[in-house]
Amino acid sequence: MSEVLEQFTSCGEQAIADLEKVTDQASLEEYRIEYLSRNGKVTSLMQLLKEVPKELKPQAGKLANQVKNQVQKAFEDRKANLGSSGPVSSGPFFDVTLPGVPASLGSSHLITQTIDELLEIFGRMGFDVGYGPEVEDEHHNFVALNIDASHPARDPLDNFYIDDTTLLRSQTSTMQIRVMEEQEPPIRVVAPGRVFRPDSVDATHMYMFHQIEALVVDENVSMIDLKTTIDQFIKAFVGEEVQWRFRPSFFPFTEPSGEVDLLLKGKDGSDYWVEMGGCGMVNPNVFKAVNYDSEKYTGWAFGFGIERLAMRKYGIHDIRLFYENDLRFLSQF
Repeated sequence: MSEVLEQFTSCGEQAIADLEKVTDQASLEEYRIEYLSRNGKVTSLMQLLKEVPKELKPQAGKLANQVKNQVQKAFEDRKANLGSSGPVSSGPFFDVTLPGVPASLGSSHLITQTIDELLEIFGRMGFDVGYGPEVEDEHHNFVALNIDASHPARDPLDNFYIDDTTLLRSQTSTMQIRVMEEQEPPIRVVAPGRVFRPDSVDATHMYMFHQIEALVVDENVSMIDLKTTIDQFIKAFVGEEVQWRFRPSFFPFTEPSGEVDLLLKGKDGSDYWVEMGGCGMVNPNVFKAVNYDSEKYTGWAFGFGIERLAMRKYGIHDIRLFYENDLRFLSQF
């Protein structure tokens, strides 16, 4: 055999032997440079083919390729083994007897905490809980709630329409219709959920926020029951010292109607009133839409902003803080 062929064989054997000595990533890189880089020992074997006699060139070329492929495969296998586990000496030392670092557990978002607390309060009052779709049809969002086609609340500029008859619900009052369609009185239900309105964003308004809807339908239900329930739940949630008020208002789906305001304290220490939501006695036209006898049954309903309730309870001055995902704010609750 030609000396060149012996050199090919010897180089391959030496490369495999040296690879067995590699124990970490650093020495593996040194090995790659020595044997498999552009000027490495194995790569340079091809340059020796010109010294091989013509009659041995086919055999020499085949041997050179075998050596190169063998060393390359062994190198890749070694690289994979070191990458997946590696020897103990190649990585940092860990004392497994030391106490572990406890995992940092998160908590429910403040809005979720508020919803859970509200549902617990209303649960003690005997209310069931209802959930409904956030993508609504005009019938449930407007028509059945006595909001006719000329009402400004149906303006496309004041709603997120998906098509001509479908939109993101603008109020949880849609749940009044869905609940009454499914069951006969007596009804005593609350329904929390997200609603969507293209409002300009400021300290008290967002284009997406949460409401909690309440509906009571039975015989001999009056405005006194509504006011008493609101007073009990606000004081249970915020505290006995809270100040709130009724204001006369108008909503197509309640008659008479009112708005509820809570007294908040501003950053400068001054007090100001903020609307929590609307309420009132269920309009007979709403009962007509769900085939209830308005001569037999009466009812009341309200829809309150959940973020605003939380703002009053926790002294939060800007609704945008709920949605900025700033852990400095969220980790306080």
